[in-house]
Amino acid sequence: MARARTESAQQVAELLKTAREALGLSLAFMSRMDETTQHLEVVESALPLLFPDGTQRPRDTTFCQHIMDGKLPAVMPDVTKFPVAMRLPAAKMPRIRSYVSVPVVLSDGTVYGTFCAAGFGKDKELSKRDKALMEVLSHAASLIIEPDVRNRERRAELEHRLAPVVDAGGPLVVLQPIVDVATGRRIGAEALSRFPQDWNQAPDVCFAEAHELGIGDHLEILALRKAAEHLAHVDGYVAMNISPTTLLTDECLDLLGRLPLDRIVLELSEHQQVEDYDLLKGVLAPLRGGGMRLAIDDVGAGFSSLRHIVLTQPDVIKLDRSIVTGVGADPVLRVLTRSLVDLAVGCGATVVAEGVETEADSLALAGLGVHHGQGWFYGRPGAPSALRPSYELRQPILDAPTATSSNHRVSSPTP
Repeated sequence: MARARTESAQQVAELLKTAREALGLSLAFMSRMDETTQHLEVVESALPLLFPDGTQRPRDTTFCQHIMDGKLPAVMPDVTKFPVAMRLPAAKMPRIRSYVSVPVVLSDGTVYGTFCAAGFGKDKELSKRDKALMEVLSHAASLIIEPDVRNRERRAELEHRLAPVVDAGGPLVVLQPIVDVATGRRIGAEALSRFPQDWNQAPDVCFAEAHELGIGDHLEILALRKAAEHLAHVDGYVAMNISPTTLLTDECLDLLGRLPLDRIVLELSEHQQVEDYDLLKGVLAPLRGGGMRLAIDDVGAGFSSLRHIVLTQPDVIKLDRSIVTGVGADPVLRVLTRSLVDLAVGCGATVVAEGVETEADSLALAGLGVHHGQGWFYGRPGAPSALRPSYELRQPILDAPTATSSNHRVSSPTP
C-alpha cells in the first residue's frame, strides 16, 4: 500500500510532475542521500507500483552518485553511450535510457539529495536547457522541504541529548529552602531540577524540549519521583512542580496517590494554558482532600496566573522573581506586591516570594505582608543535608544569580 504523502511531499510531487511532463519522460523523483543509501522520497512515475515513494538503492550504484562524482554528465540523452552508466543496475533494471539529474541544495549549501528525471527510451532532445529547468524546479523543492529537514534535525539533536537523562532516571533534583521572612525559620523546600551544565540551557527550556518530542510528561514524572525521594530526608514540606497536562496523566496521579500528601505543595506554573478547569479541579479534589496543598507559580509574570487563582482557589501563591527583585527600592513593585498579597489573603492563601537576593528586598517583603521567601539570600539549592532549621535574615550574598542561572523547578511546563 502506498504511504500517505505529507503536504510538503505532495508539493514536491507537483514539481516532479511538471518536470516529467515538460521533458516528456517516464519517471521523475527527488532523492535524499545519506552516507550509504539513496532514498527516493517522492516519485512521480508512469508506473507508480514499480517505483513507490521510499524506494532505496545503494548510493554508490546510482546514476546520481556517479554524476555528483563527475564520472557521468548531468544530462544523458542516450545512456548507452556511457559505458560507466551501462554497468550500473539502473541501466539493466528498469533499463533507463535517458537521464537528467541536478542536486537539491539547502540554504546553508548542504546537498540534501537529487532532483531527477528519467526515460525508458533514448531522448536526443534532452539538453542543457532541460537541465536548467530541473535546476529551477530543484531550487523550489529545496525551499519546500527545508523546514521539515530542519525540524527532523532538531528532533534528532534533542533525542540524542535527552535520551541519556531519561535513561538515567531523570535530571538531578536539589532542594532550596523556603523560610519565614519574619523569623528565618525554614518551613519547607522546593525541589529544583538540574540538567548537564554544558547544555547551557535553563531547566524549563529542557522540559519544554522534552514536550516537543512527546516525552515531556515522562521526564516530569521522573523528576517528580526524585523529588519525592527527598521527603524521607527532610522535615517540612517539599514543593514540587508539575505542568497541568502531566498532572492529568494516570502515571502522575498514581505516583501522587502513593505519597504523603500532607507534606507536598504541588505547584502549577502559569505558563501552560489550562484547557479544562473543571477537569483539573476534579483531579485535584481528592489530592487536596488528602492534605496536599496547591500553589500557583510565577504569579505576576503574566495574566493567566490570575485566572488560575480565581478558578483553582490555591493554598499558596508564589510571587514571580520579576516583581520581587528590587522591591526594596522600587515603589511601583511594592504597590504591585501589596496588591497581590491582599488578593492572596482575601483568598485565604499563603504568599511565597521567589528570587529574594538581598536583605533590602527581604525586609521590604516582610513589611508588605509576604509570609515566606525563597532565594539566594536565604540559601542556595543543594543536597537535603545542606538544609538548616533556620537562616540568618541579615547575611551578605555573593555571586547573585543572573536571570539565566536562576532557580528552576522540578518540571516546568511548555511556554
